[in-house]
Amino acid sequence: MIYTAVATGLRLGELTGLRWRDIDLANGVLSVRQTCQWLSREGFLYRQPKSHRSARPVALSPSTADRLRRHRRAQLEERLSVGPAYLDSDLVFADPVGGPCHPSTLRKAWLGITARAGVSGLRFHDLRHAHASLLLRQGVHPKIFSERLGHSTVGITLDVYSHVIPNLQAEAAKDFDRVLGKA
Repeated sequence: MIYTAVATGLRLGELTGLRWRDIDLANGVLSVRQTCQWLSREGFLYRQPKSHRSARPVALSPSTADRLRRHRRAQLEERLSVGPAYLDSDLVFADPVGGPCHPSTLRKAWLGITARAGVSGLRFHDLRHAHASLLLRQGVHPKIFSERLGHSTVGITLDVYSHVIPNLQAEAAKDFDRVLGKA
């Protein structure tokens, strides 16, 4: 789930609601079609994504598609070991018996991972920000990663990630000098 979060920029609810039928591994694309949210009084709720742009296709890198294939095989093996008690929810990121992952379990796992990595104060949602910042630093057009993130407008994307832009402007100025030097 963590690798997929970094590689796609999906929100946690989009990841927890992701189903295998929403992923086309042969063509390297997943489709965000639902989210999963836990409400203490109501349990798990599956909903439409938060806006019409949030329902979107997201291209997968070859390494992400490969990791998802391996995850699928491991999940099928786990399903066989559990037997008839396994809930066939079709969720990509399910609990050990096939149901949706409870947020407290995810939070505890995330805190353990960040503690072992020696990083404190890092939220799971920061993986989404890392994805966008990396795309921006790679020179990916903001419209493209705005679509990947499911933002309603590219302006929202640029407002949220404007802190990355000053360093990019300095790099662009240096690149411009190099281009002029060659002219």
